Amino acid sequence: MTLFEFLNYIGVFVFAATGALSASRRQLDIIGFIFLANITGIGGGTMRDLLLGTPVFWVERPIYLLPGTLAAIIVYFTAHRVESRYRLLLWLDAIGMAAYTVMGAAKGLDFGFGAPVAIVTGIFTATLGGILRDMVAGEPSVLMRREIYITAAFAGACLYVILAWFGINPIITALTSGLLAFIVRGGALYFGWTLPVYKSRPGRTAEELLRDRIVR
Repeated sequence: MTLFEFLNYIGVFVFAATGALSASRRQLDIIGFIFLANITGIGGGTMRDLLLGTPVFWVERPIYLLPGTLAAIIVYFTAHRVESRYRLLLWLDAIGMAAYTVMGAAKGLDFGFGAPVAIVTGIFTATLGGILRDMVAGEPSVLMRREIYITAAFAGACLYVILAWFGINPIITALTSGLLAFIVRGGALYFGWTLPVYKSRPGRTAEELLRDRIVR
């Protein structure tokens, strides 16, 4: 098994576990656990492959449904032992996001696309599974939280593309990029890191618009 295959399995398993944790918060049955876990585990990679026009990874190799199903079963029997399931969900999501950032960027480059496409596929692979999970489970969207999220995937994907362009060893490139994505997201969760947000301002009044027209 190559490093990238290992990261793909890890990404599927960990993301699927977050989906199963959401299922536990909604008190679903075992089939609901398996369904939500697999949607979360394979969602980002599915969108990546559709965008790249390549065979969808779990259709080509259905064994990728196994880690998600296993994660669902484990969480079904152990979730009650976790005191703060939502907090665990966010940290597992950070691990899965880091692994999938690397996988998405690597696949974009492997199929001959340039750096911009590889960065976008890295971000999509890393984040869309979590977004789908929250939509289906009715959870507060991880995308809408104030802490840095997509920026972490962006940073990891950019670093992967840069190191790959310089010809750095693929294993070092993958580990370093995944670690950066995890550190940024983990720092956001632990320290509350955020980027400056847009602050709305009241629109111009009719009098101000009329005055501008007269001045012009």
